[in-house]
Amino acid sequence: MNFLEERIVKDGVVKEGGVLKVDSFLNHQMDIQLFETMGEEFKRRFAGKAINKILTIEASGIGIACIAARHFDVPVVFAKKTKSINIDGEVYAAEVESFTHQTVNRVIVSKKFLSAEDRVLIIDDFLANGCALQGLIQIVEGAGARVEGIGIAIEKGFQPGGQRIRERGYQLESLAIVEDMDCRTGKIRFRPQKV
Repeated sequence: MNFLEERIVKDGVVKEGGVLKVDSFLNHQMDIQLFETMGEEFKRRFAGKAINKILTIEASGIGIACIAARHFDVPVVFAKKTKSINIDGEVYAAEVESFTHQTVNRVIVSKKFLSAEDRVLIIDDFLANGCALQGLIQIVEGAGARVEGIGIAIEKGFQPGGQRIRERGYQLESLAIVEDMDCRTGKIRFRPQKV
C-alpha cells in the first residue's frame, strides 16, 4: 500500500451509493503534510514534462493543486463554477456534471490566464465518471494549450472516468485507485499500480 491508500484505509469512510468520505484529511479538513507528499509524487510522475501551469476546478482540487504547484514552480488556475463581477473579459467555458453533488455546473476560466503557449497539468481530488476532467480538457484545448498530464488523488476504478480518459491517450496518474468498496464492512480494495 502507498501512503495515500494507507491514509484512506485509516481515515476514509465508505458510504452507500459508491461514496468514499475523505473529508477529515482531503476535501474539507486538509492535511497539508499529506498534500506535500502528494505534490512530490506528482512531480516525480510527471518528471520531464514541460509543465508551466496547473489547472483545477473549484473547490476541492485547489488545495492539492496549490501544494503540487510549489514542486513544479508554476501558477495554479482554477475553473470557477460561477461567473462573478471580478471576472472581466472573455472566458473559456464547459458544462460539467458533479457525481458528488448530482448537479451540472458551467465552469469558466478567464482567457487571460490560459493561452496556446501553456503546457497544463490538470489536478483534482477525485475521478469518478470523468465529467469534470472532460470539461477541463475541453477548456485547455479551447485555449489551444496542451494537456501534459492529469494528476488525481483518488480514482474510483469501478466507475468509467479513468478508462475514458486513458482511452483518449492522456497520461493519467492517480495516486490511489479504489477497485471496489463495501459500505457494510467498510472494506476498500485498491488496484495495484506500477509506478
